[in-house]
Amino acid sequence: MPISDPFDPKPLLASLPNLPGVYRMLGEAGAVLYVGKARDLKKRVSSYFQKSDLSPRIAHMVARIREVQTTVTRTEAEALLLENNLIKGLAPKYNILFRDDKSYPYLLLSGHAYPRLAFFRGTPDKKHRAFGPFPNSLAVRESIQILQKVFRLRTCEDTVFANRSRPCLLHQIKRCSAPCVGLVSDADYARDAADAALFLSGRDNEVLEQLSQRMAAAAAAMRYEQAAIFRDQIQALSAVRARQFVESRSTQDADIVAGVMRGGVACVYLTMVRGGRSLGGRAFFPIQAADADLSMLLEAFVSQHYEGRPVPPTLILNAEVEGLGDWLGDQAGHRVAIVAQPREERRVWLEMALKNAELALATREGLRENQSARLAALNEALSEEGIQRIECFDVSHTMGEATVVSCVVFDQGAMQASEYRRYNVSGITPGDDYAAMRDALSRRYGKLAKGEGKLPDLLLVDGGKGQLHMAVDVLTELGLGGLPMLGVAKGVERKPGMEQLFFPDEVEPLRLPPDHPGLHLIQQVRDEAHRFAITGHRAKRGKTRTQSSLEDIAGVGTKRRQKLLQTFGGLRGVVDAGVEELARVEGISRDLAEKIYRELH
Repeated sequence: MPISDPFDPKPLLASLPNLPGVYRMLGEAGAVLYVGKARDLKKRVSSYFQKSDLSPRIAHMVARIREVQTTVTRTEAEALLLENNLIKGLAPKYNILFRDDKSYPYLLLSGHAYPRLAFFRGTPDKKHRAFGPFPNSLAVRESIQILQKVFRLRTCEDTVFANRSRPCLLHQIKRCSAPCVGLVSDADYARDAADAALFLSGRDNEVLEQLSQRMAAAAAAMRYEQAAIFRDQIQALSAVRARQFVESRSTQDADIVAGVMRGGVACVYLTMVRGGRSLGGRAFFPIQAADADLSMLLEAFVSQHYEGRPVPPTLILNAEVEGLGDWLGDQAGHRVAIVAQPREERRVWLEMALKNAELALATREGLRENQSARLAALNEALSEEGIQRIECFDVSHTMGEATVVSCVVFDQGAMQASEYRRYNVSGITPGDDYAAMRDALSRRYGKLAKGEGKLPDLLLVDGGKGQLHMAVDVLTELGLGGLPMLGVAKGVERKPGMEQLFFPDEVEPLRLPPDHPGLHLIQQVRDEAHRFAITGHRAKRGKTRTQSSLEDIAGVGTKRRQKLLQTFGGLRGVVDAGVEELARVEGISRDLAEKIYRELH
């Protein structure tokens, strides 16, 4: 394609207004290079063509500009919203991008007569109370465990709760007060649920004061067992407070966003504080941030992260960013205070977030260096030079049942989970691993042979010569026989470090020393393929068995099967139920209940 004439910015710059808006830098064939927002379009766009001290990345971009498009907005906040939408939709080559598509988890306290603690993602029903968001699922589950120890609230599904005839194991280990079988009064359970809500709202001082008063009253009335329960609750709650990540004197909600840049690599660490209590944090690593400054980094993160997500009343940053407060306020529907120079307690929060950002960046860089060394060692061991992208296949089944083939991808120095694929295999002789591998490889590389997708630099097949030769046959048929391939077989003793590496055209396998970095990389990729295949196989097998176990019992038709599964929350609940519980289900007689119990045990 002929290169077009260099872009002359003068006519454009002369026509630009001194108004807020968004600009789009376009390259050859209209490719979007960069999207930006400006308080003053004329000044901002002009700066790209008038400055002589542009960073290498921006200078590289400017040299490729062939057109600039602009959109005027009413306010800078409106420009920020439009900029964010365009960046997410267009993914420009030179913009800082944060890939964070996961929804954040919440802790749910249900609105039932006996409230239930639950892990939740999405938009909760208004009749329930949601606390969070939490930075990760582990933080939610830890909070649920704490509340179970202190307040002994139920966590079971409603179908299980409604059909219990005796206390469960959680009651025996003092993690639930067993409201399902009436071992706690309605008033006492409601009080415990209210205390849990106070604790989650950061008002644990009130909870401790109330518990102390109840313990004293129970002791005065010589209800010593009840007083001991209150005493245990006070001790458990005090221990939790002592382990808190941040000791806070306030009950405010805030997010702390700290950015760190070093050697062309950036990290943003987000810490969530709710009710004055830290819920933990999470590190984010952007793409294309090599020459950005700290304000640009934080603006990119905040504008992309909070779109469509709840925003706390306070955001604490480690750099000034203009225009964020108004935009966040519009997004949240309430005023959002931006604090860039915090004091006292907030300063401590920011310092801790910065420390975590630095540690996360150092850890990531260490892992990258380690992976680079492993990759270099592998290239040397295989007498290759350009191996960067590795794909690995593994087959998983149980005696031919529910066959699944996994494909995992290692690229850019790390496992690329978003590119993993599973292939459900059917229509083959059960247990025929060769046929399963042929099916998956044909489906995977049949598309790539047509130019769709990306070819690996090295194909790993978990297995020996047989599996490798199958891969060679498939890829040769597709015209991809020149692709480097390797069969990875466990040694005679099937121990890590004893792997044998088979090449297509060589009889004797390559055996690398157990401490060889290249072998460690192969083991990492192979083990990930194995894990991904097994989890897919177990899910497929479990689904099949859930449907078939009850189907095989005479007298249990579609309606009765559905009723049993709904009542007990799934096959596991049906298996755990006793004859009396089964017989209480609509449409299940005593005789049929006994038959179901015998068949499932």
